[in-house]
Amino acid sequence: MLPLSQFQDFIEQQKLFVQGNRILLAVSGGKDSVLMLHLFKAIGVDIGVAHCNFNLRADEAQRDESFVALLAKNFELPFYVTHFDTKKYAAENKISTQMAARELRYNWFEEIRRTAGYDYMALAQHQNDAVETLLINLTRGTGISGLHGILPKRDLLIRPLLFLNRQQIDEIVRVNNIDFVEDSSNASTKYTRNKIRLEVVPHLQAINPNLEKTFVENIERFAELETFLTIQVQKLAHEILDKRNDGIYISLAEIFRLNPQKLLLYELLKPFNFSENVVHEIIAGLKALSGTHFFSTTHQAIINRNDLVIVEKSVSVTANQFIHPTTENIAFGNVEISLVFTREVKFEVNLNKAFINADKLIFPLVLRNWQNGDKFIPLGMRNPKKVSDYFIDEKVPLHLKKVTPILVNGNGEIIWIAGMRQDNRYKLTTATKKVAIFELKIK
Repeated sequence: MLPLSQFQDFIEQQKLFVQGNRILLAVSGGKDSVLMLHLFKAIGVDIGVAHCNFNLRADEAQRDESFVALLAKNFELPFYVTHFDTKKYAAENKISTQMAARELRYNWFEEIRRTAGYDYMALAQHQNDAVETLLINLTRGTGISGLHGILPKRDLLIRPLLFLNRQQIDEIVRVNNIDFVEDSSNASTKYTRNKIRLEVVPHLQAINPNLEKTFVENIERFAELETFLTIQVQKLAHEILDKRNDGIYISLAEIFRLNPQKLLLYELLKPFNFSENVVHEIIAGLKALSGTHFFSTTHQAIINRNDLVIVEKSVSVTANQFIHPTTENIAFGNVEISLVFTREVKFEVNLNKAFINADKLIFPLVLRNWQNGDKFIPLGMRNPKKVSDYFIDEKVPLHLKKVTPILVNGNGEIIWIAGMRQDNRYKLTTATKKVAIFELKIK
């Protein structure tokens, strides 16, 4: 007899889905996924069957595909199948065969779920899988998120068999005479998961016969701990992360006050993809020279005087942009520069605007990045000043120096350091008859 009441109770307790949802089942043909299919069919949920052939086990893989196809046909269910050249994908992406298969199947499952109109995708992982995943994470090293192992629900992935362990599944399949196919690779210790399943877990079960139950309880505690930590980190981020147009600033003094420092800084920087090792380097370098950089896959962290500044990785040099008298708006990196002309000779104190004597402009103007050797005469001064010295005097962060737009006249003279200071040679005077107004806008 199938454990239908326990199955439905688990779905309701974990809020896996609601009545009327359509569920795409990942069915390999093994006893776990076949049992899941029988359970879903028995409670009358609208389901479809998806199967991946990874072309790793020759005739056996074709046997699995044919078995699942026939199963779906007998149950009168939609059947989706695909074939992968898994070894080629692994070689091209320089990853293990196991990781390649994982990426390929999850990407394809999501594509089918989305295009065929399913609400969730169900995987037949059970309590022993959760134990093995946690042990793998602990062996390789993990943060708090790795301690909860496999969750019953994560985004649009659901795992409705996590109320069962492998022994219980074996017994249910036997008693109900459910046909399935056996994957011969499950008996090989070539793969890490199999090695843990076949060689490590039995020793732990000898110590604790209720190992799966104990691990499930521990995983629940770890998941609650992660939820608590997430809430606290969100509060902390709201308090100490200063979001500005040019990046996210964290006071070094606030970082020094964090306790525990490494854990909390890692959680604060995790959304920006900084690894634990890089966070350790950041902590070790907090007293380093201003301008020291640390990198994640998507961002960079820069020590800037009294702050750690987080900015997106980007090409620091933007191609030169040309401005003509007819130009109204022009994009430059993550900003825009607008241009309007007026006969009203009026100056406004606004760093994001430059009020220029239009009669002195030689078109086309050039909008470019700062270059070594750049000089200008700051508004209100008489003598030239190196732009690099100006940046130092104004305490401009290194990451801003590289992306600040410089407006250059046709004769090579700097007109305006956008958002900071215009050149004194182009200021408005009583003799000015026409004004060019440049304005810096953040996209």
